[in-house]
Amino acid sequence: MKISGVDIRPGNILEYEGGIWKVAKIQHTQPGKGGAYMQVEMKNLIDGRKTNVRFRSADTVEKVRLDTKDYQFLYEDGDMLVFMDKDTYEQINLPSDLLGDARPFLQDGMEVMLELWDERPISVELPQQVEATIVEADAVVKGQTASSSYKPAMLDNGVRIMVPPHIESGTRIVVDVYEQAYVGKAG
Repeated sequence: MKISGVDIRPGNILEYEGGIWKVAKIQHTQPGKGGAYMQVEMKNLIDGRKTNVRFRSADTVEKVRLDTKDYQFLYEDGDMLVFMDKDTYEQINLPSDLLGDARPFLQDGMEVMLELWDERPISVELPQQVEATIVEADAVVKGQTASSSYKPAMLDNGVRIMVPPHIESGTRIVVDVYEQAYVGKAG
């Protein structure tokens, strides 16, 4: 489906110069002289390259619709991750760097969404929020009541995040996977 250059939004998947790109950021600019344009930061879903491209309203670009399929994470095999198709029980091996910063949050048995392009997996989407346990939390500094009195803490998967002062070691919390931020105590 063709879309105008000014209709591009973050999260869109575009076919551009023979590659598949995911839009990370956009900035609409209207200079005093000349036509308005959209400055688009994109990441190549196949090889991970990043690029900035300027699209004018007259430019059209192909918006790609990816197929999504439910998979379950089974185990890690070296630097490969093994997933199972929940419908056919077929297994697929994918490189662990396909997950990027979300990799430490992948847990055994976790249900994930694979995005496929021409039957080829190009991205793995974890649930937005997961539960994790605090293994180490810094002590609250007395008198630290300024605006944000969050303190650093270490999760059981090795990720450091900021948590409110009342959270202590051993507490189960809910974490936003993609923001790597504290959401609340686990219920």
